[in-house]
Amino acid sequence: MPLLEVKNLGSGYKNVPALHGISFQVEKGEILAMVGSNGAGKTTLLKTISGLLHPFAGEIIFEGIPIQGLEPHRIVEKGIVQVPEGRQLFGYLTVRQNLQIGSYMQEARDHRQETLRAIFDLFPMLAERQNQQARTLSGGEQQMLATARALMARPKLLMMDEPSWGLAPLLVSRLFETIRQINQQGCTILLVEQHVYQALSIANRGYVMERGHVVMEGESKGLLGDERLKESYLGM
Repeated sequence: MPLLEVKNLGSGYKNVPALHGISFQVEKGEILAMVGSNGAGKTTLLKTISGLLHPFAGEIIFEGIPIQGLEPHRIVEKGIVQVPEGRQLFGYLTVRQNLQIGSYMQEARDHRQETLRAIFDLFPMLAERQNQQARTLSGGEQQMLATARALMARPKLLMMDEPSWGLAPLLVSRLFETIRQINQQGCTILLVEQHVYQALSIANRGYVMERGHVVMEGESKGLLGDERLKESYLGM
């Protein structure tokens, strides 16, 4: 049974559809890359899974149970946590306070200190700067903090929305290596990205979206070797 299964999903904003019959699944323990250009509907997809948007049609099934229509905090309780595009940190709060906010659910609070130690092992810089205001961090450091805040909720599925947004190329490479490390520690990841090559390079499988439709899918190695994808997204 897939960890997450999306069936014929339609969603959008008010009466304007942005997703058209999207179907895919995420297996437990994998990195699944959902790639495509701006306007493809990737962020809309994550917002719908998170409960921030209500679907027009279709099903979202997590651990065998339909979750479409649930409020966002109920979806977090079930184990789906999103790292939003643009980080959306509390700038005037400290690094540590931002992390504590990530563990507001009861189960996460019960394991807060244990999770915090694991976070500081993964991101030593955050340990060094835990009393520093989040707004004073660099872009790469803020992305680390946004990711760490989501991990404080102890997710079963971590959804990452354009984590490389605004980062220099060197930092992008480091970021994707960190995502790989998080996955190796047992966290299933749904990765939404415009950096097609980097995302597919660390993913087990991938889907390509265009204008609210899935147009390609398969094992990452196969997609990276596909001539259509090379021409459309990799400039080859």
